[in-house]
Amino acid sequence: MTNYLEIPEVDPCAFCDYLSGARAYVFLCRNAEVAIAVTREQRGRSHLIVFPVEHHHTLLDLPDRLAGPLMRAVRVAATAIASAEKSAGIAVWQNNGLAAAQTIPHIHFHVAGTLPGGGTDFGDVPEISLDSARAIADRLSPHVGCSDSAA
Repeated sequence: MTNYLEIPEVDPCAFCDYLSGARAYVFLCRNAEVAIAVTREQRGRSHLIVFPVEHHHTLLDLPDRLAGPLMRAVRVAATAIASAEKSAGIAVWQNNGLAAAQTIPHIHFHVAGTLPGGGTDFGDVPEISLDSARAIADRLSPHVGCSDSAA
Protein backbone atom coordinates (compact mmCIF):
# COMPACT_ATOMS: atom_id res chain seq x y z
CA MET A 1 0.00 0.00 0.00
CA THR A 2 1.28 3.44 -0.87
CA ASN A 3 1.21 5.90 2.00
CA TYR A 4 0.51 9.45 0.83
CA LEU A 5 0.33 10.96 4.32
CA GLU A 6 2.47 13.96 5.14
CA ILE A 7 4.19 13.13 8.41
CA PRO A 8 5.44 15.74 10.89
CA GLU A 9 9.18 16.16 10.73
CA VAL A 10 10.32 16.01 14.33
CA ASP A 11 13.74 14.78 15.32
CA PRO A 12 14.27 13.35 17.81
CA CYS A 13 10.94 11.61 18.35
CA ALA A 14 9.55 12.65 21.74
CA PHE A 15 8.10 9.20 22.48
CA CYS A 16 11.39 7.47 21.64
CA ASP A 17 13.14 9.96 23.94
CA TYR A 18 10.67 9.15 26.74
CA LEU A 19 11.19 5.43 26.24
CA SER A 20 14.98 5.74 26.29
CA GLY A 21 14.94 7.96 29.37
CA ALA A 22 16.47 10.90 27.47
CA ARG A 23 13.43 12.96 28.54
CA ALA A 24 11.51 12.46 31.77
CA TYR A 25 7.98 11.11 31.47
CA VAL A 26 5.57 9.15 33.66
CA PHE A 27 4.68 5.65 32.51
CA LEU A 28 1.68 3.82 33.92
CA CYS A 29 2.66 0.56 32.21
CA ARG A 30 5.29 -0.60 29.80
CA ASN A 31 6.41 -3.89 28.30
CA ALA A 32 8.48 -4.95 25.28
CA GLU A 33 5.68 -4.05 22.86
CA VAL A 34 3.64 -1.12 24.19
CA ALA A 35 3.63 1.71 26.71
CA ILE A 36 0.89 3.60 28.52
CA ALA A 37 1.95 7.04 29.72
CA VAL A 38 0.34 10.01 31.43
CA THR A 39 0.40 12.91 29.00
CA ARG A 40 1.45 16.25 30.40
CA GLU A 41 -1.24 17.91 28.26
CA GLN A 42 -4.37 16.80 30.08
CA ARG A 43 -7.32 17.22 27.68
CA GLY A 44 -9.70 15.10 29.75
CA ARG A 45 -9.85 13.32 33.08
CA SER A 46 -6.71 11.19 33.40
CA HIS A 47 -5.62 11.65 29.78
CA LEU A 48 -3.22 8.84 28.78
CA ILE A 49 -1.15 8.13 25.67
CA VAL A 50 -0.78 4.56 24.41
CA PHE A 51 1.94 3.76 21.87
CA PRO A 52 4.15 0.95 20.62
CA VAL A 53 7.70 0.81 21.96
CA GLU A 54 8.92 0.20 18.42
CA HIS A 55 8.88 3.39 16.29
CA HIS A 56 6.22 3.49 13.55
CA HIS A 57 4.94 6.77 12.10
CA THR A 58 1.22 6.09 11.65
CA LEU A 59 -1.51 3.47 11.87
CA LEU A 60 -0.80 2.68 8.21
CA ASP A 61 2.79 1.73 9.12
CA LEU A 62 1.91 -0.42 12.13
CA PRO A 63 2.82 -4.10 11.62
CA ASP A 64 0.07 -6.64 12.24
CA ARG A 65 2.03 -8.21 15.11
CA LEU A 66 1.65 -4.97 17.13
CA ALA A 67 -2.00 -4.24 16.33
CA GLY A 68 -3.40 -6.63 18.95
CA PRO A 69 -1.06 -5.62 21.79
CA LEU A 70 -1.64 -1.94 21.04
CA MET A 71 -5.43 -2.27 21.06
CA ARG A 72 -5.33 -4.33 24.27
CA ALA A 73 -3.28 -1.55 25.89
CA VAL A 74 -5.85 1.03 24.74
CA ARG A 75 -8.52 -1.09 26.44
CA VAL A 76 -6.41 -1.34 29.63
CA ALA A 77 -6.05 2.47 29.66
CA ALA A 78 -9.78 3.02 29.09
CA THR A 79 -10.73 0.52 31.79
CA ALA A 80 -8.37 2.13 34.31
CA ILE A 81 -9.76 5.60 33.61
CA ALA A 82 -13.37 4.39 33.80
CA SER A 83 -12.71 2.66 37.12
CA ALA A 84 -10.73 5.47 38.74
CA GLU A 85 -12.54 8.52 37.40
CA LYS A 86 -16.11 7.25 37.11
CA SER A 87 -16.49 9.66 34.16
CA ALA A 88 -19.63 9.57 32.04
CA GLY A 89 -17.63 8.72 28.91
CA ILE A 90 -14.22 7.68 27.61
CA ALA A 91 -12.77 9.39 24.55
CA VAL A 92 -10.25 7.58 22.33
CA TRP A 93 -8.64 9.32 19.38
CA GLN A 94 -5.73 8.82 17.03
CA ASN A 95 -4.37 11.12 14.28
CA ASN A 96 -2.41 10.17 11.15
CA GLY A 97 -0.56 12.82 9.14
CA LEU A 98 -0.30 16.58 9.35
CA ALA A 99 -3.74 17.09 7.81
CA ALA A 100 -5.22 15.10 10.72
CA ALA A 101 -3.31 17.17 13.33
CA GLN A 102 -0.64 14.56 14.09
CA THR A 103 2.22 16.37 15.84
CA ILE A 104 4.51 13.50 16.93
CA PRO A 105 5.57 11.08 14.16
CA HIS A 106 5.08 7.96 16.30
CA ILE A 107 1.69 6.22 16.24
CA HIS A 108 -0.19 6.79 19.47
CA PHE A 109 -3.70 6.69 20.85
CA HIS A 110 -5.11 9.27 23.25
CA VAL A 111 -7.43 7.86 25.93
CA ALA A 112 -9.20 10.21 28.35
CA GLY A 113 -12.21 10.36 30.61
CA THR A 114 -14.68 12.98 29.45
CA LEU A 115 -14.87 16.29 31.25
CA PRO A 116 -17.79 17.02 33.62
CA GLY A 117 -19.68 18.89 30.87
CA GLY A 118 -18.85 16.20 28.31
CA GLY A 119 -16.18 15.87 25.65
CA THR A 120 -12.51 16.73 25.96
CA ASP A 121 -10.51 19.95 25.61
CA PHE A 122 -8.95 20.35 22.16
CA GLY A 123 -7.82 23.93 22.80
CA ASP A 124 -4.60 25.05 24.40
CA VAL A 125 -4.05 23.36 27.74
CA PRO A 126 -1.25 24.04 30.21
CA GLU A 127 1.43 21.40 30.61
CA ILE A 128 1.23 19.73 34.00
CA SER A 129 4.30 18.98 36.10
CA LEU A 130 5.87 15.55 36.37
CA ASP A 131 4.64 15.44 39.99
CA SER A 132 1.07 16.04 38.81
CA ALA A 133 1.50 13.31 36.17
CA ARG A 134 2.78 10.95 38.89
CA ALA A 135 -0.31 11.74 40.98
CA ILE A 136 -2.52 10.70 38.05
CA ALA A 137 -0.49 7.49 37.62
CA ASP A 138 -0.80 6.78 41.34
CA ARG A 139 -4.59 7.26 41.16
CA LEU A 140 -4.90 4.93 38.15
CA SER A 141 -2.35 2.26 39.15
CA PRO A 142 -4.71 0.26 41.41
CA HIS A 143 -7.09 -0.05 38.42
CA VAL A 144 -4.50 -1.27 35.92
CA GLY A 145 -3.60 -4.87 35.39
CA CYS A 146 -0.29 -4.47 33.62
CA SER A 147 1.12 -7.67 32.26
CA ASP A 148 3.37 -8.76 29.45
CA SER A 149 0.32 -9.23 27.24
CA ALA A 150 -1.65 -6.08 28.14
CA ALA A 151 1.01 -3.38 28.71
